[in-house]
Amino acid sequence: MNIENLRAFLEIAATGSFQLAAEKLHLTQSTVSARIKVLEDRLNRPLFVRKRDGAQLTQAGHHLYRHALTVVRAWERARQEVSLPDTLTNVFSMGIQLNHWDQVATPWLAWMENSVPNVATRIISDYSEPLMRMLRDGLLDLALLYAPKQQANLCIEKFTSEEIVLVSTQPRDVDLGMVDGYVFVDWGDDFRSQHAEAFPDTSVPRMSVGLSSLGLSHILTHGGSGYFLISTVRQYLSDGRLFRVQGAPVFTRQTYLAYLESPLDPDLQKTALAGLRQIAANIA
Repeated sequence: MNIENLRAFLEIAATGSFQLAAEKLHLTQSTVSARIKVLEDRLNRPLFVRKRDGAQLTQAGHHLYRHALTVVRAWERARQEVSLPDTLTNVFSMGIQLNHWDQVATPWLAWMENSVPNVATRIISDYSEPLMRMLRDGLLDLALLYAPKQQANLCIEKFTSEEIVLVSTQPRDVDLGMVDGYVFVDWGDDFRSQHAEAFPDTSVPRMSVGLSSLGLSHILTHGGSGYFLISTVRQYLSDGRLFRVQGAPVFTRQTYLAYLESPLDPDLQKTALAGLRQIAANIA
């Protein structure tokens, strides 16, 4: 059975739409429809009920879903392991939400190298939605993200809850209007909403970045201010290179771990999670 047909099936099941699935898979809608027709012809059962507002799984579709997940994940695992050199026995892949690379990736890689030196480790940094999709399809073994979506056979647990604080290269009080040198760091949907509510009179900032490291580097080099994780700027505050903006609202960023409920290698997953939980304790 064609793996790509199963990928199309899983994407439609996740999005509830042939069109959205086609966009996420970078295919035409007709191609996605053709792939589903091949599956339906092979199984002699309709897999989706097509409606004006989307598509829903039929009973046969529900039965196929968990098997499709297993097949796609097993194929991805096999594809990764076949390419390993003889000195390595396995591969473990983790996805990290953008802006948490420095906090998590370096210590976790060191943990894995010391704990399971015969295992290859792979890290991908991206936004929550693509990380969830890669986890579902077996491209990742676990993911650290902002906005997990409950899916079949997935476990989700809280990872860290950390303050995001406004800092500046010069001591100052908070100003609810536009401030020269302010860099808007995009910490996700929740942050954008809270920021807009806290600073209702602020127009679109001159500079917006998706990577906090880029924003921090900019203000340290050129001066200015922005919102950053307290753990990221703590040393700069201690050194006097940055200052907390007095009276500025403090926001909170919650992160989560999402991982397979029934992994192919439970011991390896347990080792990877133990390292992450230790990192979370150190951050707190």
